Amino acid sequence: MAELKDLQTRQNPNWCPGCGDYGIQAALKQAIVNLKVDPENVAISTGIGCGSKINQWIETYGFAGLHGRSLPVAMGIKLANPELTVIDVSGDGDGYGIGMCHFINTMRRNIDITYIVQNNQIYGLTLGQTSPTSEKGAVGPSTPHGVIENPVNPIRLALSSDCTFVARGFAGDIPHLTGLIEEAVKHRGFALIDVLQPCATFNKVNTHKFFRERVYKLEGHDVADLGKAFEVAAEWGDKIPIGVFYKVEKPIYEDSDVGLKSGNPVKADISDVDVQAVMESFM
Repeated sequence: MAELKDLQTRQNPNWCPGCGDYGIQAALKQAIVNLKVDPENVAISTGIGCGSKINQWIETYGFAGLHGRSLPVAMGIKLANPELTVIDVSGDGDGYGIGMCHFINTMRRNIDITYIVQNNQIYGLTLGQTSPTSEKGAVGPSTPHGVIENPVNPIRLALSSDCTFVARGFAGDIPHLTGLIEEAVKHRGFALIDVLQPCATFNKVNTHKFFRERVYKLEGHDVADLGKAFEVAAEWGDKIPIGVFYKVEKPIYEDSDVGLKSGNPVKADISDVDVQAVMESFM
């Protein structure tokens, strides 16, 4: 089984000093080790963004997709080889803006993948424009007079989209985030972890200090109570909850997929398959 040294790549991340992505990377690597999963059985898909480079710096299989389109890639990987542990890492602009449609529909399908969203409340790669999770009034390069829309609440959105595992972590609490990732990977179904990820360069409001003064762990919370989950998910301000909001077991997409009825596609014997007729049909 893997040790941390086995997940070390030849290159090191070049994120800005103080970036919350370092904490997410550390938690993800430790979770893979704790889960005793061979790196060759892990696939990490990403979109576009600072944090989406994470699969370049963890020694597993990885695929960098298009902006906002990482979830279809993750789903394709899982359906091609259901035995893989598939983890998708995205940003708030990537996942809750450009990729919002994919986010909602993947939750609806309840495919067995883990979705980690690095939520820094801005577009960090493109110099700090506000994102769907930016707080109302937030000032950025494209909103000099402040954001006039209300922010997306990804936890409530996930709950209303029948997501079977909904959680929030904080990049500044690596042990807690590690535990959330482990629990999400073990969950049979789609698992969301929205991670509060401070951007030290462009977001001078939602800093590590900001979150350390406000986050609290959900303890004694009934994760099977959907109504209570909605209630707690509304908390934002002086108190910000982290932990598992909701968890339920439901049939997963793979259970009903016709293409998987005959087994794992990558293990299918295709030695006697004649593709000549198919090729000729394209001529």
